[in-house]
Amino acid sequence: MQSDKHISKSFDQDLDEAIRLFLYMGDSAANQVAKAIHALIDKNETLAQEVIDMDFDINRMEVELDEHILLLVAKRQPAASDLRLVMSISKGVVDLERIGDEAVKIAQMAKKIAAQGKLSYGYAEVQHLSNQVRLMLHNALEAFSQSNAEQAFEVMRNDSIVNDEYQSAIRALMTYIMEDSRHVSKVINIMWVLRALERVGDHAQNIAELVINYISGQDVRHSDYALVEKAVQEANDRMAARQVSTLSATKPAIKLATDVVDSNGDEG
Repeated sequence: MQSDKHISKSFDQDLDEAIRLFLYMGDSAANQVAKAIHALIDKNETLAQEVIDMDFDINRMEVELDEHILLLVAKRQPAASDLRLVMSISKGVVDLERIGDEAVKIAQMAKKIAAQGKLSYGYAEVQHLSNQVRLMLHNALEAFSQSNAEQAFEVMRNDSIVNDEYQSAIRALMTYIMEDSRHVSKVINIMWVLRALERVGDHAQNIAELVINYISGQDVRHSDYALVEKAVQEANDRMAARQVSTLSATKPAIKLATDVVDSNGDEG
């Protein structure tokens, strides 16, 4: 996480801990989605139940992080730029918890489909969409970790691709139902899995929007791409200005050290 250091070391430690907890919760939610998809593809009811049971841990992380953020704001009273980051974490936690909920839905469908017997249709669509949304989530969390507005914007652009592929997969499954109605209930369960994956992509997009918000200071929700691109450019300019400011702050010390060396040399 690239951020300016606060005047209070205790605040920095508390903020770093909030970031660590957020990223850990994100990784946990992403792993739950991956496990749920594996349970579906492999018809593994035991793994599916494990995903359902592990939802308790995701919920516990949400409560722990909410409490940490509440104490951080109450005790440290962060300034505007720090507060944007803190509030982005607070909002992002909701998306991560809901990603965990979508993993549970997929696991529940996996158990149903496994109990219903063999189904060979729809798995390719599920696997493909799963790869897309899991990559979106990975990149959104990485963008958050690295304060990378460009990467966050790429996640936002990818959401429209995921939505198109979701609609295409649903149309293909509807065609299959019309051709062979014997597997209606099984195919509908697959459709629910695809819907859950599409929602995971939506939550990844939300996290990407929060990244751009806390870096640029602009709320890009419900904005067209032209406005988002402008916000990203301003975010990049702001990050560049911080780097210049940091370098400028170190120059006097470097010059002083050089002067000492020159002085020693002259005396010699």
